[in-house]
Amino acid sequence: MSTTETWTVGRLLTWTTEFLKKSGSQSPRLDAEVLLSHARGCKRIELYTSFDEEPDEQVRKSFREMVKRRADGEPVAYLVGHKEFYAASFEVNADVLIPRPETEHLVVAALDRAKEFKVASLRIADVGTGSGIIAVVMAKQLPNSHITAIDVSPLALQVARRNALLHAIPESQINFVEGDLLTGCEPEQQFELILSNPPYISDSEYAALEKTVRDFEPQSALVAGPEGSELIVKLIKQAHPRLISGGFLIFEFSPMLADKLPSMVGEGWREPHITKDLSGHARIVTLQKL
Repeated sequence: MSTTETWTVGRLLTWTTEFLKKSGSQSPRLDAEVLLSHARGCKRIELYTSFDEEPDEQVRKSFREMVKRRADGEPVAYLVGHKEFYAASFEVNADVLIPRPETEHLVVAALDRAKEFKVASLRIADVGTGSGIIAVVMAKQLPNSHITAIDVSPLALQVARRNALLHAIPESQINFVEGDLLTGCEPEQQFELILSNPPYISDSEYAALEKTVRDFEPQSALVAGPEGSELIVKLIKQAHPRLISGGFLIFEFSPMLADKLPSMVGEGWREPHITKDLSGHARIVTLQKL
């Protein structure tokens, strides 16, 4: 990208789209627009009325640096520091997993099941909260709920706390707890809903992940172990005594684990309900305690 030519917004987008396409990006035009709008401090849609404008050198320098890092595989969400989820923007960094659209199915399933309880304050656990997206969305949608957001990573919890503050969630509504799955909760603590997007990738699957995920997102938030089901099995066992009778455990999992689900669940639950994602893959499991 020569600095001696006139680089208008339109030309920057065209050149960068081709460059990122050759670098392996699956969404080169979108990547270019998100990065340039971030460098300019404007909304992405505003780029379309600014094609003939020439950004100043500081903007072009910031943009060039981000484009280089994107070409090396760094996710756009980490470069701009935020990601959209459930029609809202959340802070993300390399300490947390980047929110995926598939996880919105978990939120929808949880909100649907929440209607079954006639209680003054619904008690919800978000296990492995990461950036806090599930906890914050549930808090916004169910303002009378009380949520326990748990993560083994103190750095992830810092991001989650900032996202709760960003979305003006009352401090009393979400209790952030450092712990492994449900072990950090109070001994007698009970819930109507336990939600989780746990690590569910196997060691072999991790080795085959694309570079932008494998080399940049936290491995601990992705990999469960040799089989991929290790943490889900632990979660199911820990969740059962924590749920009230008729309570729900709702979690995201890999379609690769669908055949193993009956052996993973064990006794004390009704028949699992499976929700498929937009690609038709089994993605969300809902278990109801007997």
